[in-house]
Amino acid sequence: MKGIVLAGGTGSRLWPLTIHISKQLLPIYDKPLIYYPISTLMLAGIREILVIVRPEERDMFFKLLGDGADWGITIEYATQEFPKGLAESLIIGENFLDGEEVCLILGDNIFYGPGLGKQLSAIRKVIGAHVFGYRVSNPKDYGVAVIDSEGQISKIIEKPEEFVSNFAIPGVYFYSNMACSIAKQLTPSERGELEISDLNNYFISKKTMNYTQLGRGTFWMDTGSFDNLASASSFVSIVQNRQGLRVGSPEEVAYANGWIDNRQYHQLVMKYSKSGYLKPI
Repeated sequence: MKGIVLAGGTGSRLWPLTIHISKQLLPIYDKPLIYYPISTLMLAGIREILVIVRPEERDMFFKLLGDGADWGITIEYATQEFPKGLAESLIIGENFLDGEEVCLILGDNIFYGPGLGKQLSAIRKVIGAHVFGYRVSNPKDYGVAVIDSEGQISKIIEKPEEFVSNFAIPGVYFYSNMACSIAKQLTPSERGELEISDLNNYFISKKTMNYTQLGRGTFWMDTGSFDNLASASSFVSIVQNRQGLRVGSPEEVAYANGWIDNRQYHQLVMKYSKSGYLKPI
């Protein structure tokens, strides 16, 4: 399975912060935002990752992430000229995927929780699609799952005006190798985008959608607002300083997965010795 991080878009909900720089390069406490979705893919056991960015920002992302060798992974880059919807990322990434299954994650989503890596890495041999549900208090702000009597999704509704459930669909999606061809068949919405909910509803209609609720102790946040940026930074700060555990650190995930050895990890600790970003293990 390969991974795609969608880090394009204009970030207009965060202007003026994002007029000159990608939202995914903004700091969440002690690391850039894009570190968090990349580390989530790594927790899922994924080592081949495509990062989709705006053309003018590709060099900035490459300067930050390189080719992924420091983390024992490979990172490639593709560009999205205009924000034409989340599902377009599968079309852009078709050659990269080369017929493989994919985990698509949004570049502004943060996940953290006990057993999260085990839950994600267990998803393989996807027949159609696999998405997650996360309980929220404000479902009207998200794509929301309508759950049937068997605990599966019967439909996904974007920002429902009337209550349908408390379970939002967070920005991490697993798809079979059919997803690229299905994305090409989607009709753009009224706002001119290929909607991820339309893609997911296709798999629901074919009864090839699997659904799992994320555990109660799992933290998920879409950092697309000023308040959520601040809340995410506060959360990471509290967890790291109280527990001594890193949140969203690709270096630590790589070491835990055995993708880099003691010597390589120590080199990274020394690289950041002045900031103290990494601690010896």
